[in-house]
Amino acid sequence: MARESLAMAKSYLAVIFLQFGYAGLAIIAKSALNKGMSHYTFAVYRNLTAALVIAPFVIFFERKVRPKMTFSIFWKIMVLGLLEPVIDQNLYYAGMNYTTATFTTALCNVIPGIAFVLAWILRLEKVEVRKLHSQAKILGTAVTLGGAMIMTLVRGPNIGLPWTKHTQHVETATATLHSQQDLVKGAVMIIAGCICFASFYILQAITLKSYPAGLSLTTLICTAGSLQASVVALVVERKNPVAWALHWDTKLLAYIYGGVICSGIAYYLSGVIMEEKGPVFVTSFNPLSMIIVAIMGSFMLGEQLDLGKVLGAGVIVVGLYMVIWGKKQDEVPQESTGDQIALPSATLVKPSDTFRGVAGDGAV
Repeated sequence: MARESLAMAKSYLAVIFLQFGYAGLAIIAKSALNKGMSHYTFAVYRNLTAALVIAPFVIFFERKVRPKMTFSIFWKIMVLGLLEPVIDQNLYYAGMNYTTATFTTALCNVIPGIAFVLAWILRLEKVEVRKLHSQAKILGTAVTLGGAMIMTLVRGPNIGLPWTKHTQHVETATATLHSQQDLVKGAVMIIAGCICFASFYILQAITLKSYPAGLSLTTLICTAGSLQASVVALVVERKNPVAWALHWDTKLLAYIYGGVICSGIAYYLSGVIMEEKGPVFVTSFNPLSMIIVAIMGSFMLGEQLDLGKVLGAGVIVVGLYMVIWGKKQDEVPQESTGDQIALPSATLVKPSDTFRGVAGDGAV
């Protein structure tokens, strides 16, 4: 009993650590973007850092247990490197450039809902439309996406926090110029990034079944991502060599922190937690990151919270937990009923078998 409690405590501490890590990157990256950081070179340096940091552990721990590389695994790794390290990260931080760290993190709570829809389409998620828990998953997904739309389209009055009053007049002037247009543009980019990250979940779950070496897979994904991101950055920033410059500033902190914590460690650690507890356990903590960023962003970046953002975030959390409740009920009949008819194993898909991927920057 004591050993089980300790194992459970480790899982909780690990997933809370991940959410603090993601929240920290959202604040650091937003600060660096405000100071002119290019999100194209950020994707390159972040994933290159992750690959260099994790590679020695691969050599030490997985030198003799790595499966044989095949063409099928190779192209899956290349697609994984494109989906999250390149497309998702660039869209995520491009969207953050138009919005705030709080808005971006809250909007990324749609990832579990999008992942559920993709898994349902690919028949990786068990859905019985006549059952209450399946209806909760479907309705919760719709509510989550509705909350994202509320955050995007509804503004409302600012919620005057005492420590952000000195920034209110600055944000009011900026909002007059391009608030709504930029907010919608940023939201579209963020949601598109969320779709890519959810696709990353699905494909990594498939890849891990044939290549069950977490450290090696993390290193290969980050390596592939940094190479592909380099091509994109060289094309986009060809007339801006300053974007590649390294200095002792917030940009360098974002490169190192994002690479070590939110790509290297997070990719691997999330996979380990999900393999033991399933994706429901990890995704259920996503709103924690949103709350942390909202508090830290108001203190460190002077970000204002308006009623639309708070209302939309609340709706997202409600929808998210409807999905989580529905997923938890998937296993209840088999555990609580002793006279169930045995079905072929191919017809039952456990959440932990469906998703063995990682949780994100929110993105991040």
